[in-house]
Amino acid sequence: MAAAPGTSLGALGKLTELRQRIFFLIGALIVYRLGSYIPVPGVNPDAMANFIANLGQGQGKGLADMFNMFSGGSLGRYSIFTLGVVPYISASIVVQMMGSVIPSLAQLRKEGEAGKRKMTMYTRFGTVGLAIFQGFGISTMLEKQTLSSGVGVVYTPGVAFVLGSVVALTAGTMFLMWLGEQITERGIGNGISMLIFAGIVAGLPAAVAHTLTMASNNELSVLKLFLVVVLILAVTAFVVFMERAQRRITVNYARRSGGQRAYMNQTSHLPLKINMAGVIPPIFASSLLMFPATLLNWFGNSAHPSVWLQQLVQQLSPGEPLYDVVFAVLVISFAFFYTAIVFNSQETADNLKRSGALIPGIRPGRGTADYIDSVMTRLTGVGALYLVLVCLVPTFMQNVWHVPFYFGGTSLLIVVVVVMDFIAQVQAHLVSHQYESLMKKANLRR
Repeated sequence: MAAAPGTSLGALGKLTELRQRIFFLIGALIVYRLGSYIPVPGVNPDAMANFIANLGQGQGKGLADMFNMFSGGSLGRYSIFTLGVVPYISASIVVQMMGSVIPSLAQLRKEGEAGKRKMTMYTRFGTVGLAIFQGFGISTMLEKQTLSSGVGVVYTPGVAFVLGSVVALTAGTMFLMWLGEQITERGIGNGISMLIFAGIVAGLPAAVAHTLTMASNNELSVLKLFLVVVLILAVTAFVVFMERAQRRITVNYARRSGGQRAYMNQTSHLPLKINMAGVIPPIFASSLLMFPATLLNWFGNSAHPSVWLQQLVQQLSPGEPLYDVVFAVLVISFAFFYTAIVFNSQETADNLKRSGALIPGIRPGRGTADYIDSVMTRLTGVGALYLVLVCLVPTFMQNVWHVPFYFGGTSLLIVVVVVMDFIAQVQAHLVSHQYESLMKKANLRR
């Protein structure tokens, strides 16, 4: 019996296409990391670094850390990639949601490649709009910031800086969107997910070094360090288990005859994943909570801020109980809503009916659709609770144990899911190459 695909790394050297795709992915990620060090003109780099560091004692600490994580550290340097791919993700989710509400967009989704290109065009327009809005907000906020020494973060505040900053940040986001599409087409894995993955992993060496330094200086006990490592491994294993978990519904195919052949009853399965929505709910919930928190920080830093507004700013910062509750509610809501968008139980039931398949004990058509919908509702409920648990466990560690746990729940979830998808696609290429080799040998023997 031939060895399973992926068991021999030496076979990689024989796969020209796979090797080229991996090299293209590596090159694209290098370009992304180099671009994260290109600063936006007009910003004092030292003052910007001190401003971000001073947020550690302020109310914007959690918000800055979250935004810095998604941008791969670009916020601390205020590079052209500061906005990252967050505007693209938000725009794509909004367009997908509108596709299930607006009839004209819903019709586009059924028109194949032509409709897909239209939806992609709307997503790009939405990305430009969100990038301009977010770039304007960040640049106007920065030009008002001064350090305690009187040095401003921006050299020359004014219309010229705001306009140049908005253009640079929008161009950076659009370049990342294009780069992600190129990775998806010519590399391995989903391009946007790979860019987020690279940004998160880029901060891992510094976080590990900082944690080890704290342990050597007795600022972090050996027991806590051991518990952190064990919990990371346990949560990672739990995420892998849940992402692979699925409910298999038994499906029977009726006896069919074709010509002189008769096909007996066949039994198959309809696999339904527990987490059909993937990492979209926590990403969208985090992005949505960034917007009001940023606005509240702007108003909270005004000359005469109200007491209730200051308290609301504090409570909506990551790590606070109110933030955790709102985040959990948003994740659960988006999990159900996004699953309803990407999975149509009635369409699945119609496809089963057309292929002559039925679920034992369930009437075809509407009865099958209702049964599948009830199963998906229970699965989505479990999946939503799983997402909330994974995303909030690291926050609990940071607040209660004061552990410098770099990977938040959302980032850990993204890393694990992206790695699993990457491995699955590499194995698919290996299997495809193995089948192609067998077919060539079979043709030669004829």
